[in-house]
Amino acid sequence: MSKTGQALRQMAIAAVFSALMCIISPFAVPVGPISITLATFGVYLCGAVLGSKKGAAAVAIYLMLGFIGLPVFSGFSGGFQKLFSATGGYLVGYIPCAVITGIFADKFGKPWANAAGMALGTAVLYALGTAWFCALTGSKLIPALASCVLPFLIGDGVKIACAVLLAGKLRAAMERKG
Repeated sequence: MSKTGQALRQMAIAAVFSALMCIISPFAVPVGPISITLATFGVYLCGAVLGSKKGAAAVAIYLMLGFIGLPVFSGFSGGFQKLFSATGGYLVGYIPCAVITGIFADKFGKPWANAAGMALGTAVLYALGTAWFCALTGSKLIPALASCVLPFLIGDGVKIACAVLLAGKLRAAMERKG
């Protein structure tokens, strides 16, 4: 395949992963100020399957679509005002989460590395999002962690386990195809 063809293929794959995030992320179960969604599952797949750069690009495309107003965020919401909301830091945190996940996937390419990258990426996402939440709401750290992180730990652990299982298969299939 030519360089142009390869570049087009990579852009199309990133677009497919962005579309996947747009489809799975809006469905939400509200839990306090933040909802449970499959958005982080999509972020994990983007990073682990596409790698750090393309995974982050796919997540950035998803975020841009939401920020311009498409209803792709939790609860079928969208708009630039979401960036300036108390939960905007969690949205922004998706990018470093995808980058970190992708770095581990690119460097080691093993299920344990995918899990470690996803866990570390999630920790960075939580840190950024919680700091943002505290700054915009005036909340103290412990109450913010109790409402914005603690309820999500088990669910994110399950999402990481599922993403690790699926990502290895998807990445292997993509590498076979070319």
